[in-house]
Amino acid sequence: QAPVVESGGDSVQAGGSLRLACTSSSPTYGFGSSCLGWFRQAAGKPREGVGTIWMDDGETEYSDAVKGRFTLSRDNAENTVYLQMNNLKPEDSAIYYCAIAVAEGYVCRPTSGGDFGYFGPGTRVTVSS
Repeated sequence: QAPVVESGGDSVQAGGSLRLACTSSSPTYGFGSSCLGWFRQAAGKPREGVGTIWMDDGETEYSDAVKGRFTLSRDNAENTVYLQMNNLKPEDSAIYYCAIAVAEGYVCRPTSGGDFGYFGPGTRVTVSS
């Protein structure tokens, strides 16, 4: 079982907003000072990085596709990371996954998907025009 679970996916109109959450799936598993990332995969397309956040200082990085529209935040006490998505576009439609950076010497960036593991089951976002 993956140590993370995503929630908050829904169907919205273009221009709308959603907030996704990534939480620990076990009360005994804490995110600590980890790097967490959000990724998405649309039908027929490869998985792409959306954004990353350091749990210790909250430093974030975003892909160019979502920069200025999506915002990551964290609640360390609740072991939860939020992805606020505003001004959604049809091309944002995908299954969104949360993951933890696990590779030795990992780089906490959305372009470093290979450094991440423990992907959750995902949550679906559908944006209609």
